[in-house]
Amino acid sequence: MSSGVAVEVRNLTKVYGGGVVGVSDLTFAIREGEIYGLIGPNGSGKTTTLRIIATLIKPTSGFAKVFGVDVVKEPLKVRQLVNYLPEEAGAYRDLTGYDFIRFMLSLRFSGRRLEEAVSEAIEIAGLGSTLKRPVRTYSKGMKRLLALSTVLASRPRLLILDEPTTGLDVERSIQVRQIIARYNREYGITVLLSSHNMLEVENLCHRVGILYRGKLVAEGSVEELKVRTGSRNLEEVFMRVRG
Repeated sequence: MSSGVAVEVRNLTKVYGGGVVGVSDLTFAIREGEIYGLIGPNGSGKTTTLRIIATLIKPTSGFAKVFGVDVVKEPLKVRQLVNYLPEEAGAYRDLTGYDFIRFMLSLRFSGRRLEEAVSEAIEIAGLGSTLKRPVRTYSKGMKRLLALSTVLASRPRLLILDEPTTGLDVERSIQVRQIIARYNREYGITVLLSSHNMLEVENLCHRVGILYRGKLVAEGSVEELKVRTGSRNLEEVFMRVRG
């Protein structure tokens, strides 16, 4: 793992209309080549944080940088460095799975590199002849695999995943975690993910940040957090640090 900084978040605050606070004075950093997990209950600020870093929404104050590039001042440059899988990733219903993969990857690649990426995504998705069918016939889990295959095959420097295994059965979830770990290990892709699956976070993440009511209440490796709080697992850690 590199010692360089992939993501720097400093005093980040997002206040929505009506005074609803998404995140409040949030500060953390992700090392290059790290898998970093954000956990917390619904409404804790996880998705807000991911969307700011992915340049989809702007913070009210504070800043976030991706490999030194400010997400507000240079969003187009940041988008060349990242790829983002939202929790509810859509797909063009009338396209076949294959056409969806090819279309999404053609936004980033062309020529031989496009063909390589398409083949890679097909292998990741593992949907076989189903890729010839329209996406509207797919289950939620199949759509998830389809979308995930395109973001992984694009091999960004920073991969942002919001609930990456939602809608997948146990076997597919394990497979997806193994693929994410392999891409991190083999290609040095930095990963920022949020998940409600504590076992997933324990098995996958090098470090974890725990959000509660928009604030970072604890951070460290899973083992550090368990020792620090006298907990047996990450679920116990969360219950104790939130007070």
